[in-house]
Amino acid sequence: MRGWWQDLTDLVLPAECGGCGRPRAVLCPECRAALSGAAPSRVLPVPEPRGLPVVHAAAPYEDEVRAALLAHKERGVLTLAAPLGTALAGAVRAALACRQEKGPGGRPARLDGRLRPGNRQLGPESGRAMTDGAVLLVPVPSSRRAVRARGHDPARRIALAAAGELRRTGTSARVLGVLRQRRTVADQSGLNSRQRLGNLAGALEVAAGGARFLAGGGRVVVVDDLMTTGASLAEAARAVRAAMTDAYAAATWEAAEVRRAGERMPETTAEATATGSIRTQAVRGMLGMSAVGDLICAAVVAAPPDSFEINRN
Repeated sequence: MRGWWQDLTDLVLPAECGGCGRPRAVLCPECRAALSGAAPSRVLPVPEPRGLPVVHAAAPYEDEVRAALLAHKERGVLTLAAPLGTALAGAVRAALACRQEKGPGGRPARLDGRLRPGNRQLGPESGRAMTDGAVLLVPVPSSRRAVRARGHDPARRIALAAAGELRRTGTSARVLGVLRQRRTVADQSGLNSRQRLGNLAGALEVAAGGARFLAGGGRVVVVDDLMTTGASLAEAARAVRAAMTDAYAAATWEAAEVRRAGERMPETTAEATATGSIRTQAVRGMLGMSAVGDLICAAVVAAPPDSFEINRN
C-alpha cells in the first residue's frame, strides 16, 4: 500500500530534486549529470572479498548521488527509480563490454550466451534449451524485514528500471529475482568488511527452479544500488555460481545419459540419490566453478570514491 500511495502522490504533488532538494524536479540537470554524466568505471573495494566478480559502477557514492540513493531507498521517493535505473543500465553496459572484450588468459569470457569450459559448449545439444540470450539482471535481495519497513525493494525496483532502459536502447534484458535469504542476517551498518563477510557467508541461495533460468538464459549480471565492502555482491555471485554449476552439471550428464542407450537405471530411491550426487560432483569437477564464474559480472549505481582509484593507476 505504501508503494502504491507514494506513486500516486508523486504524480499529484510537486516533486523536489532527490539530490539537492531543488523544487519541481525529480532530479535536476546538475544532479542527473553527477549520476550519469561520466562513463561508468570498474570499481574494487579494499580489501577485495574472495569471489567478488568484476564490478562496474556509474558514479561515486557522495554528495548528490548519495542523497538520491538514500531518498529512493529510505524515504520511498519512487520516481527516482527511473534515473537511478538509467545510471545502472550504463554500468551494466560497461560490465558487459568488459566481459566480451576478454576473459581469463585473454580468451572471450562469453560467446552467444553459452558456457564454454575448455572446448566444451553447453547449449541445446547438451539437453538444455537456451532462451533468446537476454541479459539477466539478478538483484541482490533485501531482507523481508527491510522490505516491510521501506515498503519496497530498492535494488529490484532499480533493476526493473535498468532493464527497461536497456531494452529501449536495443539490448534484450530482463530481471531475474531468483536470490533468496536462507537465514537471518544482522544489520550491515556499523560492520567492517570482515564482519560483513562473516555476516553474509552462506546467507543467500537461488530459489527452487531458478537455476534452470540462469543456466538457460543469457549473460548474468548481479546488480545492486550500492557497493561498499563488496560482501553482498560476493555472496550473491557465490550463490548464483553454485546454482549455475549444478544446472550445467545436470544438463551435461543428462545428455550423456541419453547417448548411453540401454544403461541400467538405479533401482531404488537411495541408489538414485547416491548416483545423482556422484554424477553432479563428477561433472562439477569437469566444468570447474571458475568456468561458470567467468560468466558472471556485477554492476551498481554507486560505490565509494576510493574504489574508483584503480582506474587512475
